[in-house]
Amino acid sequence: MDGISRAIGQLLHFAWLQARCCAFAVALIGGIAVSALLPELPVARYDLVLVYGVVLAALARKLGWDGSRDTMVIAACHVIGLLFELVKVRLGSWSYPEAALTKVAGVPLYGGFLYAAVGSYVCRAWRLMDLHLTGYRPRVMAVLAAAVYVNFFTHHWLPDLRWPLAAALVWATAGSRVCYRVGASRHHMPLCVSFVLIGFFLWVAENAATFVGAWSYPDQLDGWQPVTISKAAAWALLISVTFVLAASSRRAVTALPPGGAGAGESGEDAGVPGRAEAGGTQIGDTGCATGSTSSTSAAEPALRACCGGRGTRSSAASTSP
Repeated sequence: MDGISRAIGQLLHFAWLQARCCAFAVALIGGIAVSALLPELPVARYDLVLVYGVVLAALARKLGWDGSRDTMVIAACHVIGLLFELVKVRLGSWSYPEAALTKVAGVPLYGGFLYAAVGSYVCRAWRLMDLHLTGYRPRVMAVLAAAVYVNFFTHHWLPDLRWPLAAALVWATAGSRVCYRVGASRHHMPLCVSFVLIGFFLWVAENAATFVGAWSYPDQLDGWQPVTISKAAAWALLISVTFVLAASSRRAVTALPPGGAGAGESGEDAGVPGRAEAGGTQIGDTGCATGSTSSTSAAEPALRACCGGRGTRSSAASTSP
């Protein structure tokens, strides 16, 4: 019974942390929902939502939801997302049917906040859950994330490479782990699993957002209907862009040779700051040892260090950090 009670307590604590991570996104979608219920105003709804988004972002900064480093990442997500919107709306992938003064090429400027909300979630999760990465390959991931982003444009004219890119991401993240804290306990899961889980919950959020009229897909113009589940796979790929931006703002503290700190060197002396692309890099706010991506056993010293020496549990079924 103690084990069951502890597991339930951990799950509830995890859910509470996730709710805090989603604060900006929930507030943004909630504001859009409220705007749909307002009586007709002299200000267009999309313009009103833009003002609300700016105020919300300023409030989040004031309340300390986002640090200065996080703000830069979130701003980058906003700009990248707005560019994404400008291209995809022009190509007819989705639309914003209402009129507004702050629409550019059919896209209301508040659209960038939808991507900023995803960036805010990742950054807050990194801080609130004390995330660390082991076996992370920053340069490979940066190249693949850029390819994923570009493919969402080019697939309209060239062959769609999303499945080859998905396979490449699985390969690039093999051996990569996300270590995260829930209360006094630390856990870890494969990085690719976290992408899939985040993608699923972004699909859930997308259903809520389209329901309250944030935007509309072509098959929703005559009445709302659920977003196709294939969008969850698209989000699982696209989250790699946000993740790479967030990870790049954290510093790679140490890099151990393949085999970890036990391969003939002490944990204190083995690290060489800023190296070890081949063996994978440990990234976090406070830093811990770095492990090889060559095998799970080789990465164990890094996982033990990352998880603070306490018993770690690999949980592919747990909810995404």
